[in-house]
Amino acid sequence: MAKKKVRPRRSFTVEFKAEIVGLCLRGDRSVGQVAKDFDLTETAVRSWVRQTEVDAGDRDGLTSSEREELAVLRRENRRLREDVEVLKRATAFFATETR
Repeated sequence: MAKKKVRPRRSFTVEFKAEIVGLCLRGDRSVGQVAKDFDLTETAVRSWVRQTEVDAGDRDGLTSSEREELAVLRRENRRLREDVEVLKRATAFFATETR
């Protein structure tokens, strides 16, 4: 059983993604064919197309700006939880020290 070659993670510009999505939506070629022609994974191309449809309001889901805001809020929430945990420990420490 041969192992699949692991592909390094790549990042693409917004313009490149828009061009790929445009090729898919034009209908000349299938998503699979566009992915193969540009050496991309079909899953990535399908997710770009799906996100474009969500952003355009053609499909239900979180828009790109909503996803970005959610990520920011989750980071802030995690930081605030850590701050509260530190304050709890400090309160417990000082409460035992003053007795």
